[in-house]
Amino acid sequence: MNFKDKFSREERRVSTEDPAMSDQLADYLIEWLPPSKEIVIACIGTDRSTGDSFGPLVGSMLHDQLLDTFHIYGTLEEPLHALNLKERLSDIHRSHVNPYILAVDACLGKSSSVGSVVLGKGSLNPGSALKKDLPPVGQIHISGMVNVSGFMEHVVLQNTRLHVVMQMAAKVAAAIQMTEAKRRKTSMETRPFQAFTAARPVIHKRIQ
Repeated sequence: MNFKDKFSREERRVSTEDPAMSDQLADYLIEWLPPSKEIVIACIGTDRSTGDSFGPLVGSMLHDQLLDTFHIYGTLEEPLHALNLKERLSDIHRSHVNPYILAVDACLGKSSSVGSVVLGKGSLNPGSALKKDLPPVGQIHISGMVNVSGFMEHVVLQNTRLHVVMQMAAKVAAAIQMTEAKRRKTSMETRPFQAFTAARPVIHKRIQ
């Protein structure tokens, strides 16, 4: 759970109220994610708090999908949270060489921003909304604005509507699935060309 109270040029915001939200977010992800790398998606949060369940919900929605270019960490069954974050990040770096990490986490912000999803460049600071000292995560991140910051954040998270979090998580998961489909299609279209251009011509010598 982190804070988002200012708009940055290095961010793109979409609203869950927009019917085209998943398509827009997928377009931004395609634009920002490196096309040739496998991406680790770190879905941060816990199922013990309604507001903080956004990340694990996204992870669970994606976990059983056939994803070729994404690796999912953090689900409702096996959450990626404050108590195990450092250890799980170490496991990720052992399992993947120089991983490119997309971090997914809930956040608190201004009342006018609740219901927005923010795609931002750079890492996010999980636990900052609750004043926890945790390592930054990700080269890029998705933050779901689930509620308002500024007063008794623990209580605010516990009293966040599950409907809001579920709707947001479903649309983000759909966007990531769309992104996967586009990345897979691009990869299949470029592989034959790369194989052809990489092949060396065979030169036959004339026998004198």
